[in-house]
Amino acid sequence: MSISQVIADFITCGIESGGWMEMDRIYLQNRVLGMIGEVALDTYVVQPVDVLPIDLMDVLIAKAKENGVIGNTLAETEILEGELMDLLTPPPSVVNAFFAQHYEKSPTEATDYFFELCQRNDYIKTRAIAKNIVFPIETAYGELDITINLSKPEKDPKEIAAQKNMTVVDYPKCMLCMENEGYKGRMNYPARTNHRLIRMNLDGEAWGFQYSPYAYYNEHSIILSEEHRPMKIARQTFERLTTIVEVLPHYFVGSNADLPIVGGSILSHDHYQAGRYEFAMERAPIEKIFAIPGFDKVTAGIVKWPMSVIRLQSVDKKAIVDASEYILAKWQQYSAPELSIVAFSEDGTPNHTVTPIARRQGKLFEMDLVLRDNNVSEEHPDGIFHPHKDVQHIKKENIGLIEVMGLAVLPPRLEKELVEVEKYVLNEANAIAEYHLPWADKMKENHDFTVENVKGIVQQEVGLIFTRVLEDAGVFKRDASGQAGFNAFIKSL
Repeated sequence: MSISQVIADFITCGIESGGWMEMDRIYLQNRVLGMIGEVALDTYVVQPVDVLPIDLMDVLIAKAKENGVIGNTLAETEILEGELMDLLTPPPSVVNAFFAQHYEKSPTEATDYFFELCQRNDYIKTRAIAKNIVFPIETAYGELDITINLSKPEKDPKEIAAQKNMTVVDYPKCMLCMENEGYKGRMNYPARTNHRLIRMNLDGEAWGFQYSPYAYYNEHSIILSEEHRPMKIARQTFERLTTIVEVLPHYFVGSNADLPIVGGSILSHDHYQAGRYEFAMERAPIEKIFAIPGFDKVTAGIVKWPMSVIRLQSVDKKAIVDASEYILAKWQQYSAPELSIVAFSEDGTPNHTVTPIARRQGKLFEMDLVLRDNNVSEEHPDGIFHPHKDVQHIKKENIGLIEVMGLAVLPPRLEKELVEVEKYVLNEANAIAEYHLPWADKMKENHDFTVENVKGIVQQEVGLIFTRVLEDAGVFKRDASGQAGFNAFIKSL
């Protein structure tokens, strides 16, 4: 196929996206022509297109490199990819209008439209996400999801070195700011030309709804404040979460905790994560129901989960917000020193917060409050309720919202490291990392490994370590003294 035909087919896809009309074809084709370093169009036909836009984009990028418009760096490639795919994306006002039209029919139809758009225009990096290693494992708490994250491309060392000499630019302030919408990007900042946001009004404030470019689960989305301000768990958090599941009842929505050790990766910008996915924690049963005096409209219970979770249910939105605020306030002041649970450090720094998750179950509002403690000790300088040293060879990063709900996001280093572990337990030549040796030796004691079973066993053992990671993060342990402590806190309510 000639490059002229590729350009014509690419623009046909752009017109079909709803942002342009056939009258715009010549203008758009000339735009692409210039972007890839060509000077003239040859003969082409306007025809139905049966290939994906991203495949046409690959041809255009290759031609741009051939013509010397861009080099081979990842940043240059992604910037031009974004500019090309922006032509397949209606302007923000049009996207929002289409979303509203679909929403009049159903919230699901609206998110289906937006999700499809963000996949088709390559804002959601579907090809990169497909590289992730994903497998389920059975545990005492049900089936957990394990992901080894391979989706984010690694930069060339030369690019990293070049970035050190670049002028510091404080725009956008962070990768969640609304100013990212349409931003071209630069060598040290990702391209966002084809990025779009759905505007939301949450209790009188301006917020934006977008999908995550590197999703960890189905329809992984982010809801972010227009104002660049730090994360804060407070009554307004619970009000916003319940409003969001009113607007998008087919989605869950949750917030990272607002303290550094137990929080997520971005605490500088107030935001939530949502999606159309059932996590293991949602499936986990309530193992003990209790009543909170003064909150007769709310059913409360302790969830069977490695972390310490209180689940609230009510048909009354305000009642569930009130109960959530009450429990947070109690937890912020609560200490049980015999269990290393201390509300304030010696200098008065607060240690207690929650990771809240809201969803709808029919007419019921459901709120899970995961109790978090940010304290450290001499024995656990990384965090008392953080993955302990003996499991950090698998997971040493913060346990944020996604992990809390039962989906492990493990570092890319494990892709190669686990292959060496498999070789080691099979007594083959290997280059196993030293920090994996105690774990690997223990596995050799407990299993008879064969070439056929080694991968499955190692994956299962990785999953069991993730379970331990969650248990480490649980403030009230699953043993007798921990559960007695949990019951004492419940009684304090």
